[in-house]
Amino acid sequence: MIRKIQAPQRVALSFFLVILIGAVLLKLPLSVNEHYHLSFTDSLFTATSATCVTGLIVKDTAAFFSPFGKAVIFILMQIGGLGIMTFSLFFAIVLGRKLTISTNVVIQRALDQHGVAGLHKLIKYILILTFGVEIIGALLLFVYWTITQNWSFWETLTTSVFHSVSAFCNAGFSLFSNNLSDFRADTYVNAVFMVLIVIGGLGFTVLLDMSKLFSKRNSDKSLSLQTKLVLLTSFSLIFFGMIFIFFSERTHALLGMSLKEGVLASLFQSITARTAGFNTIDVGHLKPSTTCIMIFLMFIGASPGSTGGGIKTCTAAILIVTLVNMIKNKDRVSVFKKTIPHRIVRRAIVVGALSFLWIFLATFLLIFTEQDRLGITHRVFMDTLFEVVSAFGTVGLSTGITSGLSFLGKMIIMITMFVGRVGPLTIALSVAFKEDTSKVRYPEERVMVG
Repeated sequence: MIRKIQAPQRVALSFFLVILIGAVLLKLPLSVNEHYHLSFTDSLFTATSATCVTGLIVKDTAAFFSPFGKAVIFILMQIGGLGIMTFSLFFAIVLGRKLTISTNVVIQRALDQHGVAGLHKLIKYILILTFGVEIIGALLLFVYWTITQNWSFWETLTTSVFHSVSAFCNAGFSLFSNNLSDFRADTYVNAVFMVLIVIGGLGFTVLLDMSKLFSKRNSDKSLSLQTKLVLLTSFSLIFFGMIFIFFSERTHALLGMSLKEGVLASLFQSITARTAGFNTIDVGHLKPSTTCIMIFLMFIGASPGSTGGGIKTCTAAILIVTLVNMIKNKDRVSVFKKTIPHRIVRRAIVVGALSFLWIFLATFLLIFTEQDRLGITHRVFMDTLFEVVSAFGTVGLSTGITSGLSFLGKMIIMITMFVGRVGPLTIALSVAFKEDTSKVRYPEERVMVG
């Protein structure tokens, strides 16, 4: 008897198939510029990075890939950012197909919705919001770069659209060989990118909930608990991350910059470390203390239902609130005068613990397989851990070691990107689907801890 594929497996399989198709397309000769050759390992790596909206690269996107190859990366970013299930439902709506109950349940779980009645409306809202924000972002960049840059019309248009989608999807791919370093002091470009990254990282359900505040037809102006946790956690991480990066790098990476430029660079890196992957300063030359805080930001990542990765802001918030409540010896986990259900707390603990274990395992394996290439220096562990967390959090920031990894090293990073993008979601879905129905209860016995 053939076992029916469950929702978590369907989500993971969908991402895997898109990655394979993308890898095959990028391996085609017309995907790279003349005199360049792309191995299947590197094409698979690039397809994985684009679909998982990570941004880690082994080849310079601007110089290496042809317009066709860049178009493939662009499409993979868009699919990965919106999510496979969102696109599946979109085409079902366009073709007028009636959704089955099982498909509804899969999408309901993937989007963390409690009912299936409004899924059509929700998906339409997601698509309108996504394409609307991306178009506005592209227009803002197009107008500005038309005035300030000596590019052709087509180059300006494609560059604007590509970067708008890459920023909103938190992908981090850039058509500039030095990423956004040339625009480090450009307030306008920084502002457009930061707004796109933040909107893409807040999550569709949070943005929908916030839209009630501006709706005259909706009398209920109260925000949900998820929205409150996302906003508080997100902006706290951005603010304190900026402050720490600024004072840590003021006499190092930010040396020689004006106060305005230094604050702008610090703010941009604090925001982009939350899964976007763009950079305006050299990440490979940051102080170890700054590297540590960026690892922390990358591990938490964006918010549930967003285009970003990481364990998510809500997971981190629930873990912190749970710890505080346990220290206070409270049986229930509550915040903002709301009680968080035990199954949600359990899901957050599972996601957080397994994510931490995977990062530890991947870091160990990468150091073990690459020790001859990486050498033995005081920064090897820090750089390797940074690269692994960047891959897991689908960030894309790099200390510069990824392109020089062996086949095994690249495979470890690829698997980590896949696990980081699909793993936490799959784990959460698995926990959500499996409820304990057993009535067997064993006697309690005390065990010493601490």
